[in-house]
Amino acid sequence: MIISILAVLFTFGLVIFLHEFGHFIVCKLVGIRVDAFSFGFGKELLGFTRGDTRYSLRLIPLGGYVKPAGEEIEEEAPAAPEEPAGQPPSATTEAAAPPAEKEAALAPYMYFAKPWYARFAVVLAGPVMNYLLAFALFSGVILLVGEPRPSKAPVLGDVSQGYPADLAGLKAGDKIVKVDGVTTDSWGAMAGAIYAKVEKEISVTYERAGAAATVKLKTRKSPEGAERGVIGISPAVEYAPVPLLKGLRMGAHQCWYWTNFTVQTLKSNIIKREKPDLAGPIGIVNIVSKAAHTGKADFFFLIGLISVAVGFFNLLPIPLLDGGWMILYLFEGVSRRKLTGNMMKYVNAAGMVMLLSILVFATYNDIMRIVASRAAKQAAAEQVQPK
Repeated sequence: MIISILAVLFTFGLVIFLHEFGHFIVCKLVGIRVDAFSFGFGKELLGFTRGDTRYSLRLIPLGGYVKPAGEEIEEEAPAAPEEPAGQPPSATTEAAAPPAEKEAALAPYMYFAKPWYARFAVVLAGPVMNYLLAFALFSGVILLVGEPRPSKAPVLGDVSQGYPADLAGLKAGDKIVKVDGVTTDSWGAMAGAIYAKVEKEISVTYERAGAAATVKLKTRKSPEGAERGVIGISPAVEYAPVPLLKGLRMGAHQCWYWTNFTVQTLKSNIIKREKPDLAGPIGIVNIVSKAAHTGKADFFFLIGLISVAVGFFNLLPIPLLDGGWMILYLFEGVSRRKLTGNMMKYVNAAGMVMLLSILVFATYNDIMRIVASRAAKQAAAEQVQPK
């Protein structure tokens, strides 16, 4: 339990904090004053002020946030004719200056006083940082562990959640010895026997910790379009050493592969009008918890996958997300029309409705997946025939 909690806190803390760190770094690079930069949320536990920024460690270690000065359009001070050289005025200077002079001095350093392309770079930096984290983790795991290659033995390396094998109680490490009473001495023989039964009931005999058992389950039709039965299993993997440059290329390819996979899946959902199989907070916490108990390599690879997912999701053109802001700033640059507070009020309201709808839908999927999994496992347990 403690390991699961620490794994969840570490995963979300790292992925979200580095996302916000990307915003922070680019704010500094383009000359936007940052009022606050925090690790975590809630009550401040530790903190200090350096220059114009309050750095703090807060009670809830789930990510962090960055607060640029003038991030609300209404806060924007009138722009000064020219930006002064050097750093933003210090807190001491601000306190000593009259209000009007202080406002004029701060104007060039306010978020919405910056040109659209500077703000575009700030919001883009968050997803970019997520992809850089994913690249580092993917490459690191590949270089340290090696290149994964599927084993030829009929041993399960992974069982897809919600698929027949999972619902029947099969687990990673189980060895499939028979399918419909026929001995399977290799992964190819076992897979071939399952492929031949499309949406039909089969019996699977497996070995676990020296004991054998048999379960009955119904195959599904392959989602890839091929006319073959699947039960949601993949082979165990073996690892071979990888040279540095190849490991880096493979890490970059993983970032591309999972992004493309997500795009193609969403495209298929839209074209076929299928309900997307989204995982919400409950589902993600469950996945992270399981990975934390399977090994360091799997755990850090999963963090890479989550980082790609967070980066990609934030690039979607949804208001309140980074991608939504990027669209608005591009519109501002092309149309040469400044964004207004009234415009942002409606955009933000629409974004809030969309994000809450996605959260509710994903959470509902999580709950229904858990309910279906428990019911199916209970039914499958009654069918187990010990040998």
